[in-house]
Amino acid sequence: MRSTEYSATGAASGGSYMQTSNVFRRVTLVLAASSIVFLLGFDRQSGNDKGTDTDQMRIQKGFEVAPVPLNLEGKDRDLVGLGSYIVNSSGCTDCHTWPTWNPGGNPFLGQPEHMNTAVYLAGGRPFPAFPGVKSRNLTPDPNYGLPAGLTLQEFMDVMHHGQDQQNPGRILQVMPWPVFGKKTDYELRAIYEYLRAIPSLPNNYEKPSTR
Repeated sequence: MRSTEYSATGAASGGSYMQTSNVFRRVTLVLAASSIVFLLGFDRQSGNDKGTDTDQMRIQKGFEVAPVPLNLEGKDRDLVGLGSYIVNSSGCTDCHTWPTWNPGGNPFLGQPEHMNTAVYLAGGRPFPAFPGVKSRNLTPDPNYGLPAGLTLQEFMDVMHHGQDQQNPGRILQVMPWPVFGKKTDYELRAIYEYLRAIPSLPNNYEKPSTR
């Protein structure tokens, strides 16, 4: 009887163990499969997140925020769009468009934003800490279409080294060239291409300025 009881108990105990083990295996497999699905989904989502902010989106946004008509003839359209995005979202207009806003169009006063396009990037903003210094006209010169009258190489020298092209040997003291100099050459070329595409305007100051 003991032997029979032992065998019966042992069989029942072994069956219970096997059932528990099988359940454990199933749960483990389900959890592992769920983890894989989650990780794959997360990786895919992460990839999508990384891909949501693309050059094409910046280019499109650049054309949307450009406050003036653009001349794309003979220009690289993608560079113009990207350049507009950089220029119009990096504070360039704060210094080089003066006054920056049209009457009634100052967003800092709670008014609907309206850029002063009549002097867009034509310079003229004074800097009290530097008497006599005003921001320069960045629009294309009327004769050769060069932004601020600078060739691409001269423009790059300004952005990378702060070299004052109007006063050789002088380093620009107001222009935040150390910040812009950290941009890629491709981004700087885009800025230059955008400036080639905006309307040419006369200097918005009485005398040639030094910034």
